[in-house]
Amino acid sequence: MSDNSLLSPSIITKETLVILANNLVAAGKVNRQFENQFVKIGASLTVRKPNRYVVSNGPALQIQDIVEPSTSITISNQQHVDFQFSSQDLTLTIEEFSERYVKPACEPLANSVDQAVLALATQVQNLVGTPGTTPNAFTSLSAVGQRMDEGGVPQDGRVLVINPAAYWSLSNAFIGLYVKSVAEPALKGFLANIANFEIYMDQNVQVMTNGAYGGTPVVNGASQTGGSIVTNGWTASAAIFNGGEVITFAGVYAVNPQSKQSTLSLQNFTVIGPVTADGSGNATIPVYPSIITSGAYQTCSASPANLAAVSVISGTASTGYPQNIGFVKDCFGLVTVPMELPEGVDFKAREMWKGLSLRIIRAYDINNDVFPCRIDILYGVSTYYAELGCRLTG
Repeated sequence: MSDNSLLSPSIITKETLVILANNLVAAGKVNRQFENQFVKIGASLTVRKPNRYVVSNGPALQIQDIVEPSTSITISNQQHVDFQFSSQDLTLTIEEFSERYVKPACEPLANSVDQAVLALATQVQNLVGTPGTTPNAFTSLSAVGQRMDEGGVPQDGRVLVINPAAYWSLSNAFIGLYVKSVAEPALKGFLANIANFEIYMDQNVQVMTNGAYGGTPVVNGASQTGGSIVTNGWTASAAIFNGGEVITFAGVYAVNPQSKQSTLSLQNFTVIGPVTADGSGNATIPVYPSIITSGAYQTCSASPANLAAVSVISGTASTGYPQNIGFVKDCFGLVTVPMELPEGVDFKAREMWKGLSLRIIRAYDINNDVFPCRIDILYGVSTYYAELGCRLTG
């Protein structure tokens, strides 16, 4: 007969952490370097983005103003799973406790964090693939790679996270390439390193539904720059965009961030927030990136001409499409921070493992001889640098 003993708070919490981290996919591949900062500065952190400069010609000094670009991440997501167990349950072994309580509690927490990271994909402006067609060939990967190369994205550390349909479709397409060392991990949700991407399957890849756009939209007014573009020709009084759709303007091409040379690919713009056309079909569309036609932070070859066609490339109106996403880690950020341990409870514990912080608290209900328990995680997510990613629609 085995010797049973009560589980200590530290043992329970460490077991919880291991299970949570093992269920993370996309969330484990993004930037995590700022987690220690939040203990000191509070709930929000400003993150610097790289400065850019232009090359001057001739001997004369041409001073450039430095305006450091930045983004921010806010810790605003407290999520938890709550349950209870009896006094008798405390005599179980750690393996049984894990199976009955910890694992079921941590799986939804892991999925929730992962979903929050993958929801950021709709903030990435670059989009390739054919809406409604599941990626099923090497050309799908090459399209993502080409777009990232054109944008000067580093070659190292590229990750592609795809949904199950794309994963199994690509697995079938690459079956002739498999050798034992590649095939074994491919059966475990990792499709090996192909086209310079680590390819992973994640069931939490988001589906984005386009707004009910319609009409024959065009740009209303020449030489527009900045983050909002005035347009008309939409279906009157329609909710044309939900936010996250990708649009292009005729004649407006992306440029390499260093050389400022046109990539010969139309610049993609993601629509920020919901947009509704007025009764005459006019709509001012907030977009990212801003239209900047010169200088160190130039984003496109030119501003759109008056009456330039506006095209929605993210699919059919009022239809949803999966947003598979290729990125390097600085595209997105995830921060989890340690939570306070309150007094007056039966036990409390907090542990860090591979950068994840979880808190477990247990109280005692004398009336029912049960132990209410909760597992909490406090975290924030943000898009640090959308240019470092590319969506692969399906």
